[in-house]
Amino acid sequence: MLKQQQEIIAGYQEKIKEVTTEIDQTKKLIDQLSFMRIGLFLAEILLFIALVSSADDNLRTLIQIGLMVPVIAFAFIVRRQSKLDREIDYKKQLLWVYQNEWNILNGIANGYNHGTAFESELHPYTSDLDIFGNASLFALINRCSTKSGNDILAKSLAEKSTLDKILLRQEAVKEIIEKIDETYSFRANLHGYDPDRIEQIKTQLKYQLGAQLEFVKGKFLRLYVKLVPYLSIALILAGLFVSSIFWKVLILLCIIHTGWNVLLGAKINKVFYTFGGSSNLLNGYAGAILWTEIQNWKSPYTLGLLDSKIPVSKEIKALSKIIGNFDARLNLIVGGILNALLLWDLRCCVNLDNWYKSSSDDVVTALDHLGDFEELISLATTAYNQPDWVFPVIKDQFALSAIHIGHPLIKEQLRVNNDFHLETKPTVDIVTGSNMAGKSTFLRTLGINMILAYTGAPVCAKIMELSVFSINTYMRIKDSLNESTSTFKAELNRLKMILDHVVKDKDTLVLIDEMLRGTNSRDKYLGSKVFVEKLITEKTPALFATHDLQLADLIIDHPETVRNFHFDIQITEGEMKFDYLLKRGPCKTFNAAILLKEIGLTLD
Repeated sequence: MLKQQQEIIAGYQEKIKEVTTEIDQTKKLIDQLSFMRIGLFLAEILLFIALVSSADDNLRTLIQIGLMVPVIAFAFIVRRQSKLDREIDYKKQLLWVYQNEWNILNGIANGYNHGTAFESELHPYTSDLDIFGNASLFALINRCSTKSGNDILAKSLAEKSTLDKILLRQEAVKEIIEKIDETYSFRANLHGYDPDRIEQIKTQLKYQLGAQLEFVKGKFLRLYVKLVPYLSIALILAGLFVSSIFWKVLILLCIIHTGWNVLLGAKINKVFYTFGGSSNLLNGYAGAILWTEIQNWKSPYTLGLLDSKIPVSKEIKALSKIIGNFDARLNLIVGGILNALLLWDLRCCVNLDNWYKSSSDDVVTALDHLGDFEELISLATTAYNQPDWVFPVIKDQFALSAIHIGHPLIKEQLRVNNDFHLETKPTVDIVTGSNMAGKSTFLRTLGINMILAYTGAPVCAKIMELSVFSINTYMRIKDSLNESTSTFKAELNRLKMILDHVVKDKDTLVLIDEMLRGTNSRDKYLGSKVFVEKLITEKTPALFATHDLQLADLIIDHPETVRNFHFDIQITEGEMKFDYLLKRGPCKTFNAAILLKEIGLTLD
């Protein structure tokens, strides 16, 4: 492991220690406040006992005033404790983020989504190159908590990009690397919440909320909701200082308010149930959006994600406050009193409607763009954690060249790096070699690094230069009992898909590992030969891994368009040793006889 990466791991360890200490200190402060609340409660009881037992009017007046002190102090402590609870929740998420980075660098699985939902054997390359699923590229680099972030990252890994877009994204990723210490706070604000919850809120804001709030658009209702607090306060004061008749009027008014609220209950519930209980979630997302707003971005790609003319974080904070007030209805006693005196639910709905008219479009757009930032941060974090990886040079002209390229999913201490260069024109490169010598791994190494390069991320290589290709692979072909598909039929389907792509997209690059396994050796050779010659005709570059040495002889008929490479083994006293290094020319040493002998079968 590089010294620089060891320093990165040590840095995460230090951050874990710091945040853990902060959490412990905050917990102690919360415990102290809890004891203070108990003390204030006991003080209130003692003051009440003193009030009941005192016969001195002056003393009673003083005690009555004193009764307010514990109540006010109690309310202040509850507010302070609630703030500390939110703070400790945030710090726990920040601790998780740091711990997860430490885990990944120490060979423990990433705690974010592994992208299994995006797996598809029908895709041109994602299944063969281990792009999605457990032990995949997605599982290595993903740092997205939101559904949109996961979707955007998956799209970047699965769809062809353009030269201009790749270059813009490289610039954006490099800029975020410089701000990497600040990205952990962004991620902590988004982690720990149900990603489906924010999707429900976005859907309601986009398509439903306007229609759901139609019932509060009447002028009389809005005016009355605005005036009702003043009316209730006036009746209370009149009941205290004028006449008890006003208490009866107030009771009647509360009954009317309660009935009104019950009549509109179904409509109020439709509005509430999507938003209810999401105040903390919205505060977290507001904090993440605020981070994107306060950065001094220079990358055109990143600046393009900030298309709102207003500070959206403030708008989400305002929405969070409305939802926090709305949540008061969850307490039946408090909610009942507030609705009876102030028409609280209707008041919240009116406030929500006012907010919706001015802010909803910008908020939905900003929430969507959080996924774009998460995706860029995923790539930047991977780049930061792997300081020996490099950003590839993306070229406009046909090119593919790599020095010391290795597979990013293989641990560094086990990884063997290779050099590889295409000619200035397309060739079909036949890669022969023994079982387990490294042919398949090399093809995947090349392909997975190309996918990384096209996202704008660095690659696991010392130097890499390439143009933009459409990658098509043929590696893990499976039969399907459900679809009544034999292995041979599945292989034919894959070949047809590749041929269709080759014809439609002249920038296709094909990676094939042992073609036509599901048929006899003669047809396998003839089919492979015809396919290679078709690729030559279409001027499609390809790497073709095979055990069939006859295919290496195609260089005789096609000396300008076929090249031979191989992975060999060294056999010492009957034992095999692999160096996993790519070499020029066809393979001349094979190990099938040795492997068969190990299970008790001897070839003459």
